[in-house]
Amino acid sequence: MAGMKKNKKIHLVDLKAVANTGMQTLRPKNKIRIAVGYATCGIAAGAETIYAELKKCIAENNLERQFLLTKTGCFGFCKQEPFVNVIIPEKPLVVYDNVLPKDVEKIVRAALRKDIFSEKAFFKIEHWDHITSEIDYGKGFNTLPLWNELPYYSRQVKIVMRNAGIINPDSIEEYIAVGGYKSLFKALGMSSDKIIKTITNAGLRGRGGAGFPTGIKWRNTQKEESETKYLVCNADEGDPGAYMNRNEMESDPHMIIEGMIVGARAIGAKTGFIYIRAEYPLAIERLQLAINKAHEFGVLGENILGSGFSFDIHITRGAGAFVCGEETALIASLEGEAGRPRPRPPYPSVHGLWGMPTNINNVETWCNIPVIIEKGSGWFKTLGSPNNAGTKVFSLVGNVDKVGLAEVELGTSLETVVYEIGNGGINEKKIKAAQTGGPSGGCIPSYLFDTPVDYDNMKKVGSIMGSGGIVVLDEDSCMVDTAKYFL
Repeated sequence: MAGMKKNKKIHLVDLKAVANTGMQTLRPKNKIRIAVGYATCGIAAGAETIYAELKKCIAENNLERQFLLTKTGCFGFCKQEPFVNVIIPEKPLVVYDNVLPKDVEKIVRAALRKDIFSEKAFFKIEHWDHITSEIDYGKGFNTLPLWNELPYYSRQVKIVMRNAGIINPDSIEEYIAVGGYKSLFKALGMSSDKIIKTITNAGLRGRGGAGFPTGIKWRNTQKEESETKYLVCNADEGDPGAYMNRNEMESDPHMIIEGMIVGARAIGAKTGFIYIRAEYPLAIERLQLAINKAHEFGVLGENILGSGFSFDIHITRGAGAFVCGEETALIASLEGEAGRPRPRPPYPSVHGLWGMPTNINNVETWCNIPVIIEKGSGWFKTLGSPNNAGTKVFSLVGNVDKVGLAEVELGTSLETVVYEIGNGGINEKKIKAAQTGGPSGGCIPSYLFDTPVDYDNMKKVGSIMGSGGIVVLDEDSCMVDTAKYFL
C-alpha cells in the first residue's frame, strides 16, 4: 500500500486495499501500461535495450502522463523474446514479440491511437485466469489471435506460471492484486494437520524429480518432537537444459515465499532457507526484494499478520556443484561443509540441517502450495493423470523449433510436447530422441513419444521425468556423444 510504514501488519481489510493499489499499476484506468518481459531469457534477447528505448521515447515526447512503463517476467515462449505487453484501458492485453529498437516508437504511437502495430503484434489476452483471481481486460483487435489459439499455448495449462509475464515480479502489490497471500490468510486459520491433509489429498508429488508425495514428507517432519525445525527450498537447478525454476523465481517470487510460509506453518518451522546457485543473480535479486517486501507488509517475520506464528527466510548461494541438488549434499553445503551426499536413513525429516528435522522441497513444489490451499485438493486432482496430479513446467530445448517453457498437465504425451508445442525439429529435421531427467535420466527414442510424461510412465521406457528438462535430439545428433557427455 502506498505510504505503508515498515513492519505494519496488514489484515484482510487492508489486503483488499493493497490489492486495489496493485490493480492501479497492473491494469491502470487512465494510463496505457507498457511492460517489457524482463527475465534472463528476455534480457539475453535484448530486453534491456528495448526497455531503455521505451523509457527514452516516452520521456522525449512528454508522455509520462499517458504511459506507465514497467517490467514483467517470462511468458514462456522464449524463442520469441523480447516481449512487450501493452494494455490500453478497456482493450485486450496485446503482446508484441521479437521487438526491435526500431519498433518501439511505432508501438507507442499505435497505443496512443488506441490501436496496434500489427507488424509485430503476436497475440491478445481478453481474459486471464490467475487461479486465485481473474481479470477481464476487454475485447477488440479482432485480427489478432487469442493467446491460447496459438499452437504453442493451446495445450498448456498455466497453474505454476499463472502470473509469469503478466505481473511485475518486484511488486508485492500486484501479486496481492491477483490473489496473492490469500492462501496464507486461509492457512493461518487452519490447523497444521488440516493443511497437511489438504496437501496429501491433493496428490502433489515433489517436482524436483523423485516424485515423493509432498504431504507424506511434511507429515514426517511435523511429527518429530523438536523445538527447532527447518524448511528448505531447493533452488539448485543443475540439469542440462533445465531453467524452469529460474523462471519461476524471476517471474513470481512471492508465489514461492507464500508456499514456504504455508509449509512452515504446517510442519512447525521458524526458519527457512532458499538454497540457490550463484549463477542466478537476477533470481537472487528478486527473491531478496520479495523477502524484504514480505517483511514490510507483515506476511513474513515475527508474528505474521498478528497470528502469533513467526517464520523467516534466508537466501544461501550455492557454488553451482551439480551434486548439491541432492538433498543431503545440499544440507552439508548449508552447514558450511563440502557438498557430499550422506547415507540415508536417517532422512532429513528426522536428522537434517544441523541435526534437526528438516523439510526440503523443490521450487516448483512450493509454487503449487498456494493454489492447492486456495482451490482445494479436489480441484487440484482434476488436473493431470491418476497418481500424477497437477501440471508440470518443462523446459523445451535442443534441436527443437520452438524453444521455451511449457506447462502441461501430467500425463500429456511427449509427442504433444515436442511436436504440437515445440513444432518438431529445426528446419523440419527429423527428431531422433529426447533426453529427459538430466544425468540421472535417459534418452527416449521418437517411436516411444506416445509415452505420457509423468513420474510412472517415464520409468517404463527407461528414463525419468526429473525436474523437467527436455533436450530434443534430431537426426544430426550423435547418441554416442550424448551418452559420453552424461558420463
